[in-house]
Amino acid sequence: MLFMDQINERILHELTRDGRVSNLELADRVGLSPSACLRRVQELERRGVIAGYRAVLDRAALGVGFSAYVTVGLSSHTKASQEAFERAMDRAPEVVECHNITGAVEYLLRVEVADLPAYKSFHTEVLGTLPQVNAITSYVVMGSPKDGRA
Repeated sequence: MLFMDQINERILHELTRDGRVSNLELADRVGLSPSACLRRVQELERRGVIAGYRAVLDRAALGVGFSAYVTVGLSSHTKASQEAFERAMDRAPEVVECHNITGAVEYLLRVEVADLPAYKSFHTEVLGTLPQVNAITSYVVMGSPKDGRA
């Protein structure tokens, strides 16, 4: 396990805020020399603590104006049923997250589409046609005052 000290925590905090910050600026922000900072970042990457870097997209600029969290219950709790459902969600571009969860239902999805008619189509033509699905509950996102996803 990697030793996580305050400097590594600050490095991670700064990179989470701005993954494109230069090493020189990052070093200045965390109080290290550029070479020491680079070594630490490379070690965090090598150990898998930093798994990658991403662009944060403006969903509205891409035409995504509707988001919903959807819980899905399966009619059968077999491995084959779960795998078939997960394959279907992997093929559905509307599904940006799919989580197998505990509780009254098996899955929690985050779905992003252009608008309500597009969501209705996904609900009916994708989820509604899967033989494994026996329960669907939609939670429409009205706003996101805090969203730390990158």
